[in-house]
Amino acid sequence: MQARFFRTLILVVLLAVAGLAALQAAPVSAPHLTVELLTPTPAISAADPFEAGLYFKLDKGWHVYWLNAGDSGLSPTIKWTLPPGISVGPIQYPTPKRLPLGPYMDFGYENEVLFPIAMKAKASLKPGQRETIAAKVDWLVCREVCIPGKANLTLDISVSPSKVDANADVLALFERLGKTMPQPLPALWQVTFAPIATGFRMAVITGKREATGQFFPFEHDQISNPAPQPVQPLPNGLLIDLKRDEDSKTSPARLRGLIVLADGLGYTVNAQPGTVPTAPIVAASASAVAVLRIAGLAMLGGLLLNLMPCVFPVLFLKGLALVQSSTEDRRRMRVHGLVYAAGILMSFWAVVAALLLLRAGGRQLGWGFQFQSPVFVALMAMLLFFLGLSLAGQFEIGLTFTSAGGALARRSGYAGSFFTGVLAMVVATPCTAPFMGVAIGFALAQPAVITFFIFTAVALGLALPYVLLAFNPAWTRLLPRPGAWMEVLKQATAVPVFATVIWLVWVFTQSAGVNALIGLLTALLLLAVAGWIVGRWPARRAAFLSATVVVAIAVAIPVYAVRTAFTPQATAKSNGLQWEPFTPAAVDKYRALGKPVFVDFTASWCLSCQVNEHVVLDRADVQQRLKQSGIVLLRADWTQHDEVIAQTLAQLGRSGVPTYAIYPASSTQPPRLLPEVLTAGIVFDALNALQQK
Repeated sequence: MQARFFRTLILVVLLAVAGLAALQAAPVSAPHLTVELLTPTPAISAADPFEAGLYFKLDKGWHVYWLNAGDSGLSPTIKWTLPPGISVGPIQYPTPKRLPLGPYMDFGYENEVLFPIAMKAKASLKPGQRETIAAKVDWLVCREVCIPGKANLTLDISVSPSKVDANADVLALFERLGKTMPQPLPALWQVTFAPIATGFRMAVITGKREATGQFFPFEHDQISNPAPQPVQPLPNGLLIDLKRDEDSKTSPARLRGLIVLADGLGYTVNAQPGTVPTAPIVAASASAVAVLRIAGLAMLGGLLLNLMPCVFPVLFLKGLALVQSSTEDRRRMRVHGLVYAAGILMSFWAVVAALLLLRAGGRQLGWGFQFQSPVFVALMAMLLFFLGLSLAGQFEIGLTFTSAGGALARRSGYAGSFFTGVLAMVVATPCTAPFMGVAIGFALAQPAVITFFIFTAVALGLALPYVLLAFNPAWTRLLPRPGAWMEVLKQATAVPVFATVIWLVWVFTQSAGVNALIGLLTALLLLAVAGWIVGRWPARRAAFLSATVVVAIAVAIPVYAVRTAFTPQATAKSNGLQWEPFTPAAVDKYRALGKPVFVDFTASWCLSCQVNEHVVLDRADVQQRLKQSGIVLLRADWTQHDEVIAQTLAQLGRSGVPTYAIYPASSTQPPRLLPEVLTAGIVFDALNALQQK
């Protein structure tokens, strides 16, 4: 509480001694923003109300504040100098967004914001009379640092005896940004809250299932602003858990603020203490038939994952394993198949459990979320690089571990099958095969039991081809007899593995930056040294221990590099089309202008995305057709986690990339989703259907 007081006190002092001053009707330029006082009706009628607005246009990454600024900051204020015939109402605040900054959480606005202000002309004003409204505006604009600013703005109006058409451009601005204004709580909705051990549980009853929600308090010091707000969907609404502010000792008599649901709209609430329902273990939103149908699609998607580019290296490994085991007894081959499937299943369950726990903590994450961590990508690249060195013949992993103990050596074959299954799951997560997008989006919107059931179907589909081959010995007769050619095949298997490493290094650079790349390359060099040690002195304990130390140092270097040189950067795209960054506001803006929108939800770690972009979207005829169609192209880059993109995917019923959505020009028509695997024909058909509407 004291820290927040002193931060606010310092900001007030800064506002008193710094800022920009201007006295003009045109927009005022200030550091990292422009500000303007606008009205769509410069000619008014006496005794009639009219609307004005304080409009901020902000540089990318900078923000101004809501009426409750959060842990630090100050909302914009206005001091009026009014002519005798004009009265004004209070400044109104649009729905804000959460703006994390280190351990703190602010509430405010990025890109642009319009603060509406209701005004009224008195009946005493005469036709032809001109008046000037003056406003002294103070604000605070922040990114990593905060800059106070001020401006003296004016608004000239005239009194007209008859109705005058509004300024079309200003009116369009008011209509577009006016959609973000909070709405009264619908009459049939109910909002209550009850104390829990960590704070409060708020029930929002809307009459239908709600997937996401956030609460923005009007009052300070009631809830912990940076704490996650876990959501539990109900068949008729949702529950939101709010952590109590550490300085709050008593339960409030009410919780006033805004509830923001998945549609992005804010609703004003005045929650009273009351009975809060308990979230059901199994929601009634999905019938058994629907779950089984989606599970079938999920299994088919998992089966097709074996054909996706990201899983090719593991297919090489399993093909080699089949050849090596073709002379073994049938029972042992079947056990290998089951162990491989167990590796896939258990790793799928582990990732889904982590995903659900993080989402319960308030994080809006999707499938493949671990590839949004540059540390995870670096560790994956190192693992595959070390495996590739072994396959290429630099050393034999088996000889080294034989010296560590006979029991481990006797089980090494099954351990290899298990961890190959784990590897298959890990390299498959950046990909979304056909039919998987709908299945995963459905699964992550359901209770945990159904989510695990759907992802188990995906895992079984991924494991199915190898298990079928292991359980049908007659099929193995088609395989060639073991011989010297197996060593050549083993070494050739290193080629796709090293190709995957190159891709992972590129993904790492996209997310962590060039400065951290030197750390990963150094780590790969040390892994090569460790492999040389093991290969030069095989089956020796001293060599094994020395190599282990080198590997540990290699692992530590990129982790340290990411922590100290983390510089996120946008995914580089280099086709001939002009792609703009995605925001929901951009979609609304272009649709309001009568233009359809094509949104490419992608990520640099998504190999399927890269294939679609280079094989289909980069084609000259596709680019030409997109340009001729007049469709606006937006790219939603999910390489680094982005809460807005995650929520938009959830609204579309998807939870991973690639996802392709075409929004018709009319906002009354729903977006159309394209398949995960694109072809030129699919794109052309979608554009033709768009033009026919």
